[in-house]
Amino acid sequence: MNLSIENFLALQEFIPMFLQGIKNTLLLSIIGIFFGIILGMILSLFRLSRFRILRGISLIYLEFFRCTPLMVQAFFIFFAPPELFGIKFSPFYAGAIAMSLNSAAYVSEIIRSGINSVDKGQMEASRSLGLSYGKTMRYVIIPQAVKNILPTLGNEFVAIIKETSTLTVIGAAEVMYTTDRVKASSFQTTAPIIVAMVIYFVITFTLSRVIAYFERRMKVSD
Repeated sequence: MNLSIENFLALQEFIPMFLQGIKNTLLLSIIGIFFGIILGMILSLFRLSRFRILRGISLIYLEFFRCTPLMVQAFFIFFAPPELFGIKFSPFYAGAIAMSLNSAAYVSEIIRSGINSVDKGQMEASRSLGLSYGKTMRYVIIPQAVKNILPTLGNEFVAIIKETSTLTVIGAAEVMYTTDRVKASSFQTTAPIIVAMVIYFVITFTLSRVIAYFERRMKVSD
Protein backbone atom coordinates (compact mmCIF):
# COMPACT_ATOMS: atom_id res chain seq x y z
CA MET A 1 0.00 0.00 0.00
CA ASN A 2 1.60 3.27 -1.15
CA LEU A 3 -0.78 5.64 0.62
CA SER A 4 0.83 7.15 3.72
CA ILE A 5 0.51 10.09 6.08
CA GLU A 6 2.89 12.03 3.83
CA ASN A 7 0.26 12.01 1.10
CA PHE A 8 -2.16 13.85 3.38
CA LEU A 9 0.49 16.25 4.72
CA ALA A 10 1.26 17.22 1.14
CA LEU A 11 -2.34 18.43 0.78
CA GLN A 12 -1.96 21.14 3.44
CA GLU A 13 -1.36 23.82 0.83
CA PHE A 14 -4.82 23.06 -0.61
CA ILE A 15 -6.67 23.68 2.68
CA PRO A 16 -7.93 27.13 1.49
CA MET A 17 -9.36 25.48 -1.63
CA PHE A 18 -11.15 22.84 0.44
CA LEU A 19 -12.51 25.54 2.78
CA GLN A 20 -13.86 27.45 -0.23
CA GLY A 21 -15.41 24.22 -1.48
CA ILE A 22 -17.10 23.65 1.90
CA LYS A 23 -18.39 27.23 1.90
CA ASN A 24 -19.87 26.86 -1.60
CA THR A 25 -21.36 23.45 -0.77
CA LEU A 26 -23.15 24.86 2.28
CA LEU A 27 -24.29 27.98 0.38
CA LEU A 28 -25.68 25.89 -2.48
CA SER A 29 -27.46 23.63 0.03
CA ILE A 30 -28.95 26.54 2.00
CA ILE A 31 -30.13 28.29 -1.18
CA GLY A 32 -31.55 25.00 -2.49
CA ILE A 33 -33.55 24.21 0.65
CA PHE A 34 -34.68 27.85 1.16
CA PHE A 35 -36.13 28.35 -2.31
CA GLY A 36 -37.15 24.69 -2.40
CA ILE A 37 -39.38 25.31 0.64
CA ILE A 38 -40.92 28.48 -0.86
CA LEU A 39 -41.64 26.89 -4.23
CA GLY A 40 -42.54 23.58 -2.60
CA MET A 41 -45.15 25.32 -0.42
CA ILE A 42 -46.76 26.86 -3.51
CA LEU A 43 -46.74 23.52 -5.33
CA SER A 44 -48.24 21.68 -2.37
CA LEU A 45 -51.07 24.23 -2.12
CA PHE A 46 -51.62 23.85 -5.87
CA ARG A 47 -51.78 20.07 -5.40
CA LEU A 48 -54.38 20.43 -2.64
CA SER A 49 -56.39 23.01 -4.56
CA ARG A 50 -59.91 22.29 -5.78
CA PHE A 51 -58.97 23.72 -9.18
CA ARG A 52 -57.97 21.00 -11.59
CA ILE A 53 -55.58 23.17 -13.60
CA LEU A 54 -53.54 24.05 -10.49
CA ARG A 55 -53.40 20.40 -9.46
CA GLY A 56 -52.29 19.56 -13.00
CA ILE A 57 -49.49 22.16 -12.99
CA SER A 58 -48.21 20.86 -9.66
CA LEU A 59 -48.37 17.22 -10.75
CA ILE A 60 -46.55 17.88 -14.05
CA TYR A 61 -43.81 19.78 -12.19
CA LEU A 62 -43.38 17.02 -9.62
CA GLU A 63 -43.24 14.22 -12.13
CA PHE A 64 -40.87 16.08 -14.44
CA PHE A 65 -38.30 17.01 -11.78
CA ARG A 66 -38.53 13.67 -9.96
CA CYS A 67 -38.16 11.66 -13.16
CA THR A 68 -35.15 13.51 -14.59
CA PRO A 69 -31.67 13.43 -13.01
CA LEU A 70 -30.36 16.50 -11.19
CA MET A 71 -27.28 16.32 -13.42
CA VAL A 72 -29.40 16.75 -16.57
CA GLN A 73 -31.34 19.62 -14.99
CA ALA A 74 -28.07 21.35 -14.06
CA PHE A 75 -26.73 20.87 -17.59
CA PHE A 76 -29.92 22.36 -19.05
CA ILE A 77 -29.94 25.42 -16.78
CA PHE A 78 -26.25 26.08 -17.42
CA PHE A 79 -26.14 25.51 -21.19
CA ALA A 80 -29.67 26.18 -22.52
CA PRO A 81 -30.40 29.81 -21.44
CA PRO A 82 -27.54 31.32 -23.51
CA GLU A 83 -28.96 29.70 -26.66
CA LEU A 84 -32.65 30.19 -25.88
CA PHE A 85 -32.72 33.59 -24.14
CA GLY A 86 -29.22 35.05 -24.40
CA ILE A 87 -28.79 34.73 -20.62
CA LYS A 88 -25.78 32.99 -19.12
CA PHE A 89 -25.60 31.93 -15.49
CA SER A 90 -22.33 31.31 -13.69
CA PRO A 91 -21.78 27.67 -12.63
CA PHE A 92 -22.63 28.61 -9.03
CA TYR A 93 -25.93 30.34 -9.85
CA ALA A 94 -26.91 27.66 -12.37
CA GLY A 95 -26.23 25.06 -9.68
CA ALA A 96 -28.25 27.01 -7.10
CA ILE A 97 -31.21 27.28 -9.49
CA ALA A 98 -31.03 23.57 -10.33
CA MET A 99 -30.85 22.63 -6.64
CA SER A 100 -33.82 24.88 -5.80
CA LEU A 101 -36.04 23.60 -8.61
CA ASN A 102 -35.15 19.97 -7.91
CA SER A 103 -35.57 20.32 -4.16
CA ALA A 104 -38.99 21.98 -4.56
CA ALA A 105 -40.39 18.81 -6.15
CA TYR A 106 -39.48 16.73 -3.10
CA VAL A 107 -40.21 19.39 -0.47
CA SER A 108 -43.70 19.96 -1.90
CA GLU A 109 -44.56 16.32 -1.23
CA ILE A 110 -43.14 16.59 2.30
CA ILE A 111 -45.28 19.69 2.95
CA ARG A 112 -48.36 18.08 1.40
CA SER A 113 -48.01 15.03 3.65
CA GLY A 114 -47.58 17.36 6.63
CA ILE A 115 -50.77 19.24 5.77
CA ASN A 116 -52.65 15.96 5.30
CA SER A 117 -51.40 14.78 8.71
CA VAL A 118 -53.30 17.57 10.46
CA ASP A 119 -56.64 16.40 11.79
CA LYS A 120 -59.40 17.27 9.30
CA GLY A 121 -61.50 18.44 12.23
CA GLN A 122 -59.15 21.41 12.56
CA MET A 123 -60.22 22.67 9.15
CA GLU A 124 -63.90 22.08 9.84
CA ALA A 125 -63.71 23.78 13.24
CA SER A 126 -61.90 26.82 11.83
CA ARG A 127 -64.33 27.19 8.94
CA SER A 128 -67.29 26.88 11.32
CA LEU A 129 -65.82 29.76 13.34
CA GLY A 130 -65.92 31.94 10.24
CA LEU A 131 -62.32 31.78 9.05
CA SER A 132 -61.83 31.69 5.30
CA TYR A 133 -60.03 28.80 3.63
CA GLY A 134 -56.90 30.93 3.17
CA LYS A 135 -56.81 32.13 6.79
CA THR A 136 -57.46 28.61 8.04
CA MET A 137 -54.51 27.32 6.07
CA ARG A 138 -52.31 30.25 7.11
CA TYR A 139 -53.07 30.42 10.82
CA VAL A 140 -54.23 26.90 11.74
CA ILE A 141 -53.20 24.15 9.34
CA ILE A 142 -49.76 25.18 8.02
CA PRO A 143 -48.22 26.04 11.45
CA GLN A 144 -49.13 22.55 12.70
CA ALA A 145 -47.96 20.96 9.47
CA VAL A 146 -44.59 22.73 9.66
CA LYS A 147 -43.99 21.31 13.12
CA ASN A 148 -44.76 17.80 11.85
CA ILE A 149 -42.42 18.01 8.87
CA LEU A 150 -39.40 19.76 10.41
CA PRO A 151 -37.43 16.50 10.97
CA THR A 152 -38.15 15.38 7.40
CA LEU A 153 -37.09 18.78 6.05
CA GLY A 154 -33.87 18.43 8.02
CA ASN A 155 -33.20 15.08 6.37
CA GLU A 156 -33.92 16.66 2.97
CA PHE A 157 -31.28 19.29 3.77
CA VAL A 158 -28.77 16.51 4.51
CA ALA A 159 -29.64 14.87 1.17
CA ILE A 160 -29.19 18.18 -0.66
CA ILE A 161 -25.70 18.62 0.82
CA LYS A 162 -24.66 15.28 -0.65
CA GLU A 163 -26.36 16.00 -3.99
CA THR A 164 -24.33 19.19 -4.49
CA SER A 165 -21.48 16.89 -5.58
CA THR A 166 -23.45 16.40 -8.83
CA LEU A 167 -22.90 20.07 -9.69
CA THR A 168 -19.23 19.44 -10.32
CA VAL A 169 -20.28 18.57 -13.90
CA ILE A 170 -21.02 22.25 -14.65
CA GLY A 171 -18.01 23.57 -12.73
CA ALA A 172 -19.73 24.77 -9.54
CA ALA A 173 -16.81 25.04 -7.12
CA GLU A 174 -18.22 22.81 -4.36
CA VAL A 175 -16.27 20.12 -2.46
CA MET A 176 -16.16 17.54 -5.25
CA TYR A 177 -15.10 20.07 -7.89
CA THR A 178 -12.39 21.26 -5.49
CA THR A 179 -11.29 17.66 -5.01
CA ASP A 180 -10.86 17.24 -8.77
CA ARG A 181 -8.73 20.38 -8.91
CA VAL A 182 -6.59 19.18 -5.99
CA LYS A 183 -6.15 15.80 -7.70
CA ALA A 184 -4.91 17.54 -10.83
CA SER A 185 -2.57 19.88 -8.95
CA SER A 186 -1.14 17.38 -6.46
CA PHE A 187 -0.91 14.42 -8.85
CA GLN A 188 -2.67 12.35 -6.16
CA THR A 189 -5.99 10.53 -6.47
CA THR A 190 -6.87 8.60 -3.31
CA ALA A 191 -5.86 11.09 -0.61
CA PRO A 192 -7.98 14.02 -1.96
CA ILE A 193 -10.98 11.71 -2.32
CA ILE A 194 -10.57 10.50 1.27
CA VAL A 195 -10.44 14.14 2.41
CA ALA A 196 -13.67 14.85 0.47
CA MET A 197 -15.35 11.82 2.07
CA VAL A 198 -14.34 13.00 5.55
CA ILE A 199 -15.65 16.51 4.82
CA TYR A 200 -19.05 15.20 3.66
CA PHE A 201 -19.22 12.81 6.61
CA VAL A 202 -18.42 15.48 9.21
CA ILE A 203 -20.96 17.93 7.76
CA THR A 204 -23.83 15.48 7.30
CA PHE A 205 -23.21 13.48 10.49
CA THR A 206 -23.08 16.67 12.58
CA LEU A 207 -26.23 17.99 10.97
CA SER A 208 -27.99 14.65 11.48
CA ARG A 209 -27.14 14.73 15.20
CA VAL A 210 -28.48 18.29 15.47
CA ILE A 211 -31.72 17.28 13.72
CA ALA A 212 -32.09 14.26 16.01
CA TYR A 213 -31.58 16.51 19.05
CA PHE A 214 -34.33 18.93 18.01
CA GLU A 215 -36.59 16.02 17.07
CA ARG A 216 -36.27 14.65 20.60
CA ARG A 217 -36.96 18.10 22.04
CA MET A 218 -40.10 18.43 19.91
CA LYS A 219 -41.39 15.04 21.07
CA VAL A 220 -40.87 16.09 24.70
CA SER A 221 -42.76 19.35 24.09
CA ASP A 222 -45.68 17.34 22.62
